[in-house]
Amino acid sequence: MNNKEGLARSAISVIALSVVVVAVICFVIYNKVLIGPVLIGLGFLPWIPLRISGRSIRSTGADIIFGAIDTGLLGIAALIGASFAGILGAIVGGAVGDAITDAIAGLFEGRIAEALRRYGIEEARTPLSSSMGKMSGCLLGIGITLTIAWTLIRI
Repeated sequence: MNNKEGLARSAISVIALSVVVVAVICFVIYNKVLIGPVLIGLGFLPWIPLRISGRSIRSTGADIIFGAIDTGLLGIAALIGASFAGILGAIVGGAVGDAITDAIAGLFEGRIAEALRRYGIEEARTPLSSSMGKMSGCLLGIGITLTIAWTLIRI
């Protein structure tokens, strides 16, 4: 692990990107059609600290896939829960969905990690690669889910 991927620099990246994501979401939160694509766009922001550190995006593929599957499916569980029981349903659907989707996404994360190693792609996890990969995947996953939910099937 190089100094650019240490815990302190990684935490700064997480905090800085979190502030940007929350600020952008506050601006577009009430525009259902726009929020999915905006979240997809925000999903590429975590790639900036990865590239600055010299890390390839491919090396974080397992974390990106984990985040996308986990949060994409979690979004579906929260939407279903909200449709049955409003805010409480969304919270319970999200919480129960999170446990289930973590397990499902973990299957894919492990499989992708094996494939990356098999093809000689360095995928050793560091604080930066794991946090930025999962952040990217989560934003991409929920962005895709909401884009489908609100533009294609009009939930």
